[in-house]
Amino acid sequence: MDLSIQKRLAAEVLGVGESRIWIDPTRIEDVEGAVTKEEIRKLIKEGVIRVKPVKGNSRARWRERHEKRKKGRRRGPGKRKGAKTARLSKKEAWMNTIRKIRRYLRYLRDHGVIDRRTYRRLYMLAKGGTFRSLSSLKTYMKEQGLLKK
Repeated sequence: MDLSIQKRLAAEVLGVGESRIWIDPTRIEDVEGAVTKEEIRKLIKEGVIRVKPVKGNSRARWRERHEKRKKGRRRGPGKRKGAKTARLSKKEAWMNTIRKIRRYLRYLRDHGVIDRRTYRRLYMLAKGGTFRSLSSLKTYMKEQGLLKK
């Protein structure tokens, strides 16, 4: 039994896709005889032809993955695409580093561990990119003997 014409007409009348049209399997003979939109409308009114509900995608798996990613799982090197700078730009990385170094220098100055002149000298060295990280600054200060304590 080919009901493609009836399905198409019903889809047009109801304003949905053909895949969402449901035809009552017990009344197929009645549907077969319907060839006009008027007859299809009558069958819709009787409940022989109905619209299937919209199918949505389940987000359960996404939620589970999302929770794991918040914990830091599933973020290893195998999941990363692009260069290192695609995830964190060089500028942002530098900003994070220099802010950390400057915060530390400020702390040392305010707590009297280094004097103002040493602070200014180290600040300018940091600005020039002498220190790769906070640990390299600490190493430099130990080697130069700049700490008062």
